[in-house]
Amino acid sequence: MVKIVGIGGSLRAESQSQLALNLAALRVRSLGAEVEVLDLRQMNLPFCNGEKEFPDFPDVAKMRKAVAEADGLILATPEYHGSVSGVLKNALDLMSFDQLSDKVTGLISVLGGQSNSNALNDLRVIMRWVHAWVIPEQIAIGQAWKAFDANGNLLDDKLSQRFDEFAKSLVESTQKLRKAA
Repeated sequence: MVKIVGIGGSLRAESQSQLALNLAALRVRSLGAEVEVLDLRQMNLPFCNGEKEFPDFPDVAKMRKAVAEADGLILATPEYHGSVSGVLKNALDLMSFDQLSDKVTGLISVLGGQSNSNALNDLRVIMRWVHAWVIPEQIAIGQAWKAFDANGNLLDDKLSQRFDEFAKSLVESTQKLRKAA
């Protein structure tokens, strides 16, 4: 069984990024993977200042340990000003190659306006830089305010199907890379 860690890059109480992440985690879990979601809204993380240790912030060690022990990642971000959220970028900056290298990674972005790939492309560059393996399937949810119902369910069947394809690709790619290692 593969272990996947999900990290959502929004601090908003009613975060649609977190809804998307939780939905992806559910789909990945249904394929037999173990999934842990790290909710940055519940964690106390400092701004990255280039230090290696953060003894006053035990959540840094918790996050690093969870990611280091994972086979793969799901990263979900709102798109702010055409890029990845500062919250998610900071969380990634608090980690290093020790935690992020060789992780199979699936990417999700959530936008208030029209769907595009800016945040996804930026995350792809970041993850490539730390030697992670980003799957080709990715999800960009445009006009996210109308993508979910009041219970957090997707309203669009095609988008729901994309979540299934995303989950399948993430689990299968993670299994393949794990076997090859």
